[in-house]
Amino acid sequence: MAGDGERRLIEVRKSDHIEICAKEDLGVGYSYWDDIKLVHNALPEVDFDDIDTSATLFGRKLGAPIVISAITGGYGKAEEINRTLASVAERYGLGMGVGSQRAALENPELACTYSVIKEFEIPLRIGNLGVPQLVKQGLRAPLTIDEGRAAMEMVDAHVLAIHLNYLQEVVQPEGDTNTKGGLKAIERFASSLPIMAKETGAGISRSVATRLKRAGVKGIDVGGLGGTSFSAVEYYRARSAGDMTRANLGETFWDWGIPTPVSVVLSSVGLPVVATGGVRSGLDVARAVSVGASAAGLAGRLLPAALEGEDALTAEIDTIIQELKAAMFLVGAKDMEALGAANALVTGRSREWLDNVME
Repeated sequence: MAGDGERRLIEVRKSDHIEICAKEDLGVGYSYWDDIKLVHNALPEVDFDDIDTSATLFGRKLGAPIVISAITGGYGKAEEINRTLASVAERYGLGMGVGSQRAALENPELACTYSVIKEFEIPLRIGNLGVPQLVKQGLRAPLTIDEGRAAMEMVDAHVLAIHLNYLQEVVQPEGDTNTKGGLKAIERFASSLPIMAKETGAGISRSVATRLKRAGVKGIDVGGLGGTSFSAVEYYRARSAGDMTRANLGETFWDWGIPTPVSVVLSSVGLPVVATGGVRSGLDVARAVSVGASAAGLAGRLLPAALEGEDALTAEIDTIIQELKAAMFLVGAKDMEALGAANALVTGRSREWLDNVME
């Protein structure tokens, strides 16, 4: 268990992350989703009002193929943010994940910042722990399966995300960078709990997706390059602290990773795939489904609205769903199955990746 100093450090880091994500430009300067071109159907033969945006993910029916991706938890303001997110997830029937629950396992007083989502009827709730905490880090023992189960019970989760965030860990000064045994730990957890492997901004390759499938995970959230760069987040944290070595490291690896659309294609190994990373609109959600995703995860676009309040977040989600329906209408797709079969072209840098990546 962590001491008081380490627990306080975790809480401060979580607060820093939210403040930076809400205020700073953390993008990579290139929209990889714009590389996916859906071919227009001038005779759609489907009435707009008849379009069905519902989707199924991990056996749970959603009102749209959208997951409110892991944003926060584990510090003061997180309870209010998660309550707002959960209320809107309930209203639209969306999936929702919470931030890393390590803080609450180490300090039960913080559990309410996550468990608040149990107050709402959310069709798919996703818990969250990090693979770095599943292996030994210095004197700290790895988390156990019982602790994984406790994390799930904390939010009444249907699935537990094990996040793979080594880009962030190697950049932040307090990062956990022991990795040996990580895959075995995931396999061990997956033998007892429903696990989704989740990257946090650097994407997943075909070889890693294949190894994760063999380890027994139930799905993959690719968390690819194109959205919030946690290397950039750590750049701002380090710069604020006057740590120019870490700031330079964060700047150097700002745009490191596999682009999200590319990672969706590479990670399509027979498991549900969630496309998180740079999804800005309902059109991007449609693009994600058209290249093989079961759903798309959003965080960066939603956080400012969530901080503003439930009305602002409701308006944001409503717009995204209307954009999704419009895209489906314009390609003549009445439901998710038809959208998945829609004619989609991969162009630009994403096409270059797929043409040249070695697996």
